[in-house]
Amino acid sequence: MTAAADSPRAAYVHVPFCRHRCGYCDFAVVAGRDDLIDRYLGSLRRELERLPGPLDLATLYVGGGTPSHLGADGLRRLWGAFAGRLAPVAGAEVTIEANPADVDAALVAAAVACGVNRVSLGAQSLSARTLAALDRDHTPEQVRRAVDLLLAAGLAVNLDVMTAAPGQSLAEVERDLDTVLALGVHHVSVYCLTWERGTRFIGLLNRGVLERAEEDLERRMFEGAIDRLEGGGFEHYEVSNFARPGHRCRHNEGYWDCRPWEAFGPGAARFDGRTRITNHRSPFTWMRRIDAGLDPAADHDRMTAEGAARERIVVGLRRRDGVDREGFQNASGLEFDDLAGDLLREWVAKGWAVDDGGRIRLTRSGLLLSDSLWAGVLGAGSGGGGMG
Repeated sequence: MTAAADSPRAAYVHVPFCRHRCGYCDFAVVAGRDDLIDRYLGSLRRELERLPGPLDLATLYVGGGTPSHLGADGLRRLWGAFAGRLAPVAGAEVTIEANPADVDAALVAAAVACGVNRVSLGAQSLSARTLAALDRDHTPEQVRRAVDLLLAAGLAVNLDVMTAAPGQSLAEVERDLDTVLALGVHHVSVYCLTWERGTRFIGLLNRGVLERAEEDLERRMFEGAIDRLEGGGFEHYEVSNFARPGHRCRHNEGYWDCRPWEAFGPGAARFDGRTRITNHRSPFTWMRRIDAGLDPAADHDRMTAEGAARERIVVGLRRRDGVDREGFQNASGLEFDDLAGDLLREWVAKGWAVDDGGRIRLTRSGLLLSDSLWAGVLGAGSGGGGMG
């Protein structure tokens, strides 16, 4: 029995295990609890049983946590849990996230044997000083070795780079990006450090031990990233994402197109086009509920048609391609200008957006302050459609 033709063509699987929890991390992870891996795999198999049959996938993304922390044997066992349920089709994009310290020849061979063709490497920096400031547990040399092994195996490689780390200078960010360009990776994701409640970093910030980067410095770092990566042949196709031609992340593009996707594991959120269902973040609660035959979901966020359309505006405008009015109306059943026309006119007047009558795009200035624009889009009549 196979899943219906209109079933989601994308799936995300969350692996919650890490060797070390970084000070800025607020993800659904557990560190130093490898004794739970067997139980996790059993619970994942049981959660996958809610699928009516094999799900043919155009994209599969395995994130975390640190999927590579499972090692070569653990990765094969994870794929064994997928058997009969998650079925990437020929030509599918299959991604795993990896810590540079975990990548060795055995892991790469196992990934290739499982059908992985893309690896997102949590490098964050190639400066030993910045890595220490970010509480990372790998070295610049391990990043370089991991990239070499992955590229030699024919895998597409994304490198995560973080800016605005404690004490980080603009020159250090520029050197990081120059090094990234020299590595020959296919995709780069650039993120500004965020200070999340409940993390160790926010506690150190509140006690005056750490300091945030100044807003102007953050902006110059990000503008420098755009200039360097575009100058190096990368396409800036979403606020935080840059790709060489033909190497955009297809899985993320499905999210940004508001297509349905499936998701499994603690904290994972699935989406049917209108409702986002999020599992319990605690790996312990998720496993207990799965093992007891209970629904592992903690939250059901059902959007109104208008709320879904407003969210579509936000994810569309985060992309450099912007929002096509006709395509937006066909997908949402609503007119862009009825929802955000007044805001758009303000943005155009301030130089934050351009509008050619058919397509709306944010300018660079608009992209740099885009997070502050979304409240206006989502605020009125969203009916639970916020970007939670």
